[in-house]
Amino acid sequence: MPDAPAEPTAAPSTSGARPVAGVCAKPAAGPAKAPAGAVTVDPAVVGDLAAKTKDSPPGTTFWLRPGKHRLEPDRYAQVIPKKGNRYVGAPGAVLDGGRTNQYAFGGDARDVTIRHLTVQGFVAPHDEGVVNHDSADGWVIEHATIQRNSGAGLMAGARQQVRASCLRGNGQYGMNAYKGTGRITGLVVEGNEIVGNNTGDWERRREGCGCTGGVKFWAVDGADVRGNWVHDNRGAGLWADTNNNDFRIENNVIEANDGAALMYETSYNAVIRKNTIRRNNWVEGRRYAERGDNFPFATVYLSESGGEPRVRARTDRIEIHQNLLENNWSGITLWENADRFCNSPANTSSGDCTLLARDTDRCVRPAIARPPLYDDCRWKTQRVDIHDNRFVLDRAVVKCTAKCDRMAVLANYGTYPDWSPYQGERVAEAITHDQHNRWHDNVYLGPWTFVAHDPSRVLDFAQWQGAPYLQDADSTLDPRDGG
Repeated sequence: MPDAPAEPTAAPSTSGARPVAGVCAKPAAGPAKAPAGAVTVDPAVVGDLAAKTKDSPPGTTFWLRPGKHRLEPDRYAQVIPKKGNRYVGAPGAVLDGGRTNQYAFGGDARDVTIRHLTVQGFVAPHDEGVVNHDSADGWVIEHATIQRNSGAGLMAGARQQVRASCLRGNGQYGMNAYKGTGRITGLVVEGNEIVGNNTGDWERRREGCGCTGGVKFWAVDGADVRGNWVHDNRGAGLWADTNNNDFRIENNVIEANDGAALMYETSYNAVIRKNTIRRNNWVEGRRYAERGDNFPFATVYLSESGGEPRVRARTDRIEIHQNLLENNWSGITLWENADRFCNSPANTSSGDCTLLARDTDRCVRPAIARPPLYDDCRWKTQRVDIHDNRFVLDRAVVKCTAKCDRMAVLANYGTYPDWSPYQGERVAEAITHDQHNRWHDNVYLGPWTFVAHDPSRVLDFAQWQGAPYLQDADSTLDPRDGG
């Protein structure tokens, strides 16, 4: 696996959002002396941390001395915490997997805390993680540096808090918020730097795997993602995929990711506000454009996701407001794949059904062709409210002449499977006109174009505002000013 990128040299952008810290360059130092009652761990003794964890009762605090700590040289050697254990690193304390150990911290113990510790050099398999490998609940990771590992640096369980940490240069994800059994609830991701992840470039190795980025969220019910600096990741910066709900994504700086800044896919109910989103999607957007693909690949991409009052959350819509989007490859795309629904062979989230019809066996003909299953068996891009944002585009900065300037709401022509009740233009008509998706009160600077209904309908601002689309009421466009 390639090494992580060099230390960031530029401070994060802060205009339009609260300042975020470059925690990778200046990590907070841990205690230079052992906390009262702590068990001291010696880096000179191979396996000392795992052995002392095994021999100590639940709720023990461990203080790791400065230096490089190692586990036994076996691929499955790892630390198995007990409930309430706390692991605190001294300045310069590193737990190193030596490119031999797969996992650093595993097991199902709850309420474990890891602070001021660097974890590096572990070789977790694809789709697995190094810290909290088994997605135990209630973990707190603070002021940690998790870097240069294969797989995901960090997994997540319910009520997990990840704060002020550096998730850098990991082979697949900085964090994979996935729990094999049950949903993740009450997740907090705050004040972290998430940089240079997916060094393994997994989308190239497994095309269409949907398995890369800074952070991936799966079936998370309730997440606060705030004040993070998410930058220079291969693939998407943040990607919520499959039955996520009740997200607040706010006051982040998301910039210079190869793909979208944010993808929200087959998921529900979110507030996305006060984020600074700059220079994203230059690599992936350009790649699709250069091969002749006319799909509006966007920097904020909502795919089969919308507001749903029947799914309990702090909001009953997706609201995108008070964000600054500057010099990204395109803007916001609302998309719905007519062929993707529960029990369809075209559903890439295979085996998953919507939160309204959890039983895939119900979503079959003839019942799916009429209410309530006609609506409940598909993820809908609906009730999306996009307002009071500032969209800035300077083509000279992005280095593009076409296809980097689009805002879109669209679907494909339904064709598959042959028993689908969504064939033809039904979904395209619904997402464009009937599902309460609205842009309004936005400011556009630069040569923006707009796409509605399907990729062939490219509109100017007057057409976008006029009938039958009626978008961007009380918004303004200055096509001459992209600076």
